[in-house]
Amino acid sequence: MAALIQQMHLLVVISLILWGAAPCRAQHMNEPDSPCARFATTSDLVECLSKAKDSSDAKLNSLFLNIRGKLSASDAERLTTTERLWNKYRDANCEAERSLYEGGTGSSPAYLACLEALTRARITDLWVTYAVRLKK
Repeated sequence: MAALIQQMHLLVVISLILWGAAPCRAQHMNEPDSPCARFATTSDLVECLSKAKDSSDAKLNSLFLNIRGKLSASDAERLTTTERLWNKYRDANCEAERSLYEGGTGSSPAYLACLEALTRARITDLWVTYAVRLKK
């Protein structure tokens, strides 16, 4: 009976260790449209998220320039000011999400996933807000 209890105890300990070693997923990495949802290892996830973030950044910058070129000087200045404020918000928001992982291996993927997801959302926001100008 004592051997059975020891085996069960060992099984519980191993289960807890394996559960704790499972890859951590930040909320943005769990989104259905996350471009890197299929990756399980941290290094693969960071590489994918870094590329996805760079791609989203490039799309946002291109859209921003396109929109800005279609606006009056005062509207373009408002857009630029808004974009600067949005960048500060995005960075602060994603820093807050990264800090939830307190320097653990999930902190980099959480940060990159947050940046990428918010950038994709900003692209959608700009398309909706400036749809009238983009049709010209």
